[in-house]
Amino acid sequence: MLARECGVSDMTIRRDLQALAGEGRIIRTHGGAAPAARVSFEFQFVRRARNHEAAKAHIAQIGAALVPDGAAVLMDSGSTTLALANRLADRQKLTLITTSLPIASALQFAPGAQVLLLGGYLRRDAPDLCGALTEKNLAALRADLAFIGADAIDEQGNIYNQSLEVARMLELMAAAAKVTYVVADSSKIGRTALVRFGNISHWAGLITDPHLSSKTARALRRAGISLLQKIPKSNKTKDP
Repeated sequence: MLARECGVSDMTIRRDLQALAGEGRIIRTHGGAAPAARVSFEFQFVRRARNHEAAKAHIAQIGAALVPDGAAVLMDSGSTTLALANRLADRQKLTLITTSLPIASALQFAPGAQVLLLGGYLRRDAPDLCGALTEKNLAALRADLAFIGADAIDEQGNIYNQSLEVARMLELMAAAAKVTYVVADSSKIGRTALVRFGNISHWAGLITDPHLSSKTARALRRAGISLLQKIPKSNKTKDP
C-alpha cells in the first residue's frame, strides 16, 4: 500500500521505514508504521490504567456508592476516576462534568447521564483539558460532588500534582463542589510531588484501597483525614 501510494518499490519503503524507526520517529507495525509519539502516548495511558487495577476497581466501588441519582459530579482526568466513571453508566439523571476525554467517551452513550466536557487546551502528555478557559468554566459551576486524583499524598494529608497547571485546575475543581473526595491507590500515599495544592482534611475524605499500611493510616487519621477503604455491603451485591 505504501509503496503504491508513494510510487516506489517495496524495498525502498522498507528501507525508509527502517531508517525512520531507527531515528525514533515511527514505530513499525505489522504491514506498516505509526507515528511514535501517538503510539507511545496511547501505550502509556493504557499502562497507567492497568497499574494497580484491582485497587482502582475497589476505589471505584466505594466512590460509586457515594453518588446518588440526580447528582452533578465533577471528575478530573485519571485512570482511577475513569474506573469510577465506568461504574456510573447506569445512573439516572446524572450530570458528569469533566476535563477527561476518556471519561467523556465512557459515558457518551449512557442513557441516564449528561456529560459536560469543560473547555480548554488539550494537553500533549495526557488526554485531558486545562488552561484559562477550563478555569473560567469551573468558576461558573457548582457541583454536588467532586472526585479528584493525586500524583502523591504525604502522611499529613497534603495532596500533590506534578504539574503546576493541573494542580491549579484541581484546586478550583474542589472549590466548585459541595463535597470533595480524593481518590488514590495506596502506592501514591506517603510520597510528595512538585506542587502541593491542598490538604484532604479540608475535604470529605480520601478513598483508597485496603493495602495502605496501618502506620500510614494512623498518621493520616491523626492529621484529621477521613479514610474510606471498605466497600459498603449494599454496594457489593450490585456489582457483578
